[in-house]
Amino acid sequence: MTVTSVEGFIASGVSGGIKSSDQLDLAYIGVDGDKPALAVGVFTSNKLCAAPVTVTKSNLQASGARVYGVVVNSGNANAATGELGLKNANLMCETVAKTLGKNSHEFGVCSTGWIGYQLPIEAMCESIPLAVKSANKDGGSIAAKAIMTTDTVEKTFFKTYIDSRGISFSVGAIAKGAAMLQPNMATMLAFITTDATVDLEVLQTSLSRGAGSSFNKLTVDGAQSTNDTVLLMSSEKTETINSESFGSAILEACQSLAKQMCDDAEGSTKTVKITVNGAATDSEGERGARRVANCQLVKCSWFGKDPYWGRVASELGASDIEYDFSTLSISYGDIKVLENGVSLLEGFSQSQKSAISEYMDRREIDLNIDLGQGNGTGWIYTNDLTYGYVEENMGTS
Repeated sequence: MTVTSVEGFIASGVSGGIKSSDQLDLAYIGVDGDKPALAVGVFTSNKLCAAPVTVTKSNLQASGARVYGVVVNSGNANAATGELGLKNANLMCETVAKTLGKNSHEFGVCSTGWIGYQLPIEAMCESIPLAVKSANKDGGSIAAKAIMTTDTVEKTFFKTYIDSRGISFSVGAIAKGAAMLQPNMATMLAFITTDATVDLEVLQTSLSRGAGSSFNKLTVDGAQSTNDTVLLMSSEKTETINSESFGSAILEACQSLAKQMCDDAEGSTKTVKITVNGAATDSEGERGARRVANCQLVKCSWFGKDPYWGRVASELGASDIEYDFSTLSISYGDIKVLENGVSLLEGFSQSQKSAISEYMDRREIDLNIDLGQGNGTGWIYTNDLTYGYVEENMGTS
């Protein structure tokens, strides 16, 4: 169940000549019909902004937030590619538009992959018409595969909702992302479809809030991408949907995709949710959680299944938040390993040692921190640091 499970959308995936051995690397997600979708996006804030991000933002403005579809390639980011990169991103839109007899600014374009390489644009422009013409109601899954880079599994979402007035609507999505998952947002692309009828402001607000409480709560390695894009497109097939119900649905979709990305982070063996309570403010709670999440020493300890609290305490002390070690408590799940600055590990009974060992052996771990400084709280998803991550990121060859 994906983007095409929503009424009004079709998709496809083909080989565009970027990856070797005719692998899938080109996807198209479009409307099923002649009415453009209402569309909004959230994008990377990296100052090295990739050409497709620039083009898509410009096209959304020029079209009045209406698109007939988006063409997406994997294997090449088309970032740090200068004027030629911009020309090629525009040419991708022009090729789709020509195929469908539309205007080029009525399409989005996204890319993901290696930075600093020009696209094999001639081969891609030969493949784009095939992708457009082969798009169908069952194409969401193959599109999800075509946008993958180092992902090991496709990320998808679909659910039908009933709003507060009893009106049914659906939300579907596909996404990619497995590393450089540091907000805002992550090395990620996500495409969300809905048949819900809401106005443009509600569409944008719902997406921005959804991203803020999902993709922006995710870090794998502290690195921020040049290409991050989340697009939300509505076919407007329903009656007007209650804005609160719609916002909750988009948040659920975004959080599901973010969790799937964290689970599939390159080489990871642990998915960790860090929750900081007792902070002076909510902002300090999130900063503390992020500081711990991005610490390589802490991440390595999770890979080693070690509940050692010292590295966590050290990182919190080095962060720019209100901090007093004598009020700090740390737990893994419900098992407390530090209480008000006093280590509990040394006094563990054999049953407690067995319990913490079993807990640290789990795929999903909750690290709960109480700073004892106030009522603020914050959280973030992250993962461990493994040999697999190093091997995946040693070079481009």
